[in-house]
Amino acid sequence: MLGALAATTASFGWAAGMVLAHGPAQQLGAFEFTRIQLLVAGLVTGLLVALLGQWPSVNWQHWPSFLVSISIGVILGNLAMVECLRRGGPRNAELVISLKAPIIAAMAYFWYDETLEPADLAGGLIALGGVSLAVTATHSNGTRGSVAPVLFFGLASALCQGIGFLCLKPAMQSGTEPMALGAVRLLGASLLVSLAGLWHQTRSVSAREVTPNLLFRTILPGLMGYSFSTPLLLYAFAHTQAGVAAVLGSLAPVLILPLVWIVERQRPSPRATAGALLAVTGAAIIVLV
Repeated sequence: MLGALAATTASFGWAAGMVLAHGPAQQLGAFEFTRIQLLVAGLVTGLLVALLGQWPSVNWQHWPSFLVSISIGVILGNLAMVECLRRGGPRNAELVISLKAPIIAAMAYFWYDETLEPADLAGGLIALGGVSLAVTATHSNGTRGSVAPVLFFGLASALCQGIGFLCLKPAMQSGTEPMALGAVRLLGASLLVSLAGLWHQTRSVSAREVTPNLLFRTILPGLMGYSFSTPLLLYAFAHTQAGVAAVLGSLAPVLILPLVWIVERQRPSPRATAGALLAVTGAAIIVLV
């Protein structure tokens, strides 16, 4: 029960973060935006873990899994997601990447012999159907050129993120706190991204263009996503079926609809509302049945 609620809350955090991140991401560009978020979120999360005394909980015997999660789950997963977004637009990117739920469920079956109960399977299918209906109801397409690269990068992102989360399950089951594990991922990823920035020596925006207001609007959604939502989803993966956690952690495209309505005054269409209701129904079946 707590794992399911944690995954659902993580989806809400990502949805709110996406709404807040839209403007800053356009101004800074994908690389600089991601670099700032990873650096600040990593430092803040690491400090919180230190204050809570959770660093000793990290089982460093699982360092190969940490390295895989950082390099594949965080770095490659985010790069593929950005490329999918660039080529396909937000609607198609969200739709394809939401397929990470069945991908993770399938990997968990072969990796950990996890099988879903009939109610969980039914709820997951209903929730995914609702996500697909809600996302495809958006008014703009945004696809440029062939749809094949969009599918390739979207599925690659979903696969990389799934591997990044699943490979950490043994570490969490050995007693590593989810927030401490999130800090390890963030600090490792921020180091790699910073090194890549030094190698590239190219920046999409000059330092004087990064105003305090823009910096705050960049950092806030990063903290919501990386420091708040990621540890919650890691907790969900540790304490519930991976497929269930993945489905409930994929509700952001639906939860974003009322937030966009409130923030940007864009009322969702009836089809999008129906999809949202379906997704909530599926989530309720998983949590309550």
